[in-house]
Amino acid sequence: MSRLEEHPTVVRVRRNEPPPVPVPLDREWLRTLCLEAGADDVGFVSIDRPELAGEKPHILEAFPKARTLISLVTRLHREAVRSPARSIGNLEFHRNAHAINEVAHRVAAALENKGVPALHPAAGFPMEMDRFPGRIWVVSHKPVAVAAGLGQVGIHRSVIHPVFGSFINLATVLVAAEVTTETKPIDYNPCLSCKLCVAACPVGAIEPDGYFNFSACLTHNYREFMGGFTDWVEGIADAKSGLAVREKFAGSEQASLWQSLSFGANYKAAYCIAACPAGEDVIGPYLDDRVGFARDVVKPLQAKVEPVYVVPGSDAEEHVRKRYPSKTVRRVGNGVRPQNIASLLVGMRLTFQRNKARELDAVYHFRFTGAEKRDVTITLRRRDLTIEDGLKGNANLVVQADSEAWLQFVRKERGLPGLLLSRKLRVKGSPKLLVAFGKCFP
Repeated sequence: MSRLEEHPTVVRVRRNEPPPVPVPLDREWLRTLCLEAGADDVGFVSIDRPELAGEKPHILEAFPKARTLISLVTRLHREAVRSPARSIGNLEFHRNAHAINEVAHRVAAALENKGVPALHPAAGFPMEMDRFPGRIWVVSHKPVAVAAGLGQVGIHRSVIHPVFGSFINLATVLVAAEVTTETKPIDYNPCLSCKLCVAACPVGAIEPDGYFNFSACLTHNYREFMGGFTDWVEGIADAKSGLAVREKFAGSEQASLWQSLSFGANYKAAYCIAACPAGEDVIGPYLDDRVGFARDVVKPLQAKVEPVYVVPGSDAEEHVRKRYPSKTVRRVGNGVRPQNIASLLVGMRLTFQRNKARELDAVYHFRFTGAEKRDVTITLRRRDLTIEDGLKGNANLVVQADSEAWLQFVRKERGLPGLLLSRKLRVKGSPKLLVAFGKCFP
């Protein structure tokens, strides 16, 4: 017998070892455990499911033992989320986020106590902020929930549960064991295509044809998160005096940011969730009186007098000025700045303002040199954007730029004239096309 086996701790552990939990885990046993922990619904999906291929490497980086993902749902209080008083809606979002994190913890802890390793990333924050503005989340809860049969993604880009509708929070527990039977995606989308989320969004981030303007949503709804916070800090740093700060930022805006720092970052809208009538538990009033539902739920959000945060020259600014004269346009930056050419190209898809390209029909060749060498073809064709590696077709404009210098220009750290004079940027074609290109990515 080894000396380790003679150690008092080892002797006691060997004597009192509980019987192992049968593996794979029984699905009904695991479901009961999750519901008793406080979940309102639950699903189970293997990490090897094809629809989660994009998530798998990130999950295994955080928890190499992961074999099964438990998707958890908790219900939000609908009337709180619908209130035009956003402090009430934000209180509910924060309360429920804390609650579902506790549910996930109880599930993971119960499994660990049974000898099954488990881990639960946060339902929202905290995240891996050293990776910002790249992928900061450990696991994307939405595709896991869809794969686990807890709903489908609606036109507003949130998961709609077949019973609870859009009024849910999601969390995921990573488990180092398989389950006897997985749950499968539901075979229909609870989204009604009613377009009330389109009508409610103050920045026009959701368009009737399903197009989503990520930048518009990020800039306004997430103003007090991440990039918006950075923009506010830089605005203060650039101000010459306290008076200049007060002229730039209203007292109510600074108080709101203080509140976010003290009590958790606040969403500025989330009206798309508030307006959604989908889900068996939610749809009744909408079916009874659609006009009345729009009057009672959507109209108060549209009529709310409030600041709306937009990037100057964006489609969102145009939308607010046209649709909501009672709301105050606040022109700001969203603080998102690419650190390399790869993230620049990903970000271009997210920040593209398609209404600025409605008259454009042009092919751009970008040849990046220097530290990051890459050839890219970008096509803007009447509100559509295509980005392809390599130089494809005949270009209307050819841009050759040192990669780092171009990133500095995009981040507004260098001006265009200086780039041209230094020969870090060369353009072949009409300069008007470059100006038109820039307006599509303000």
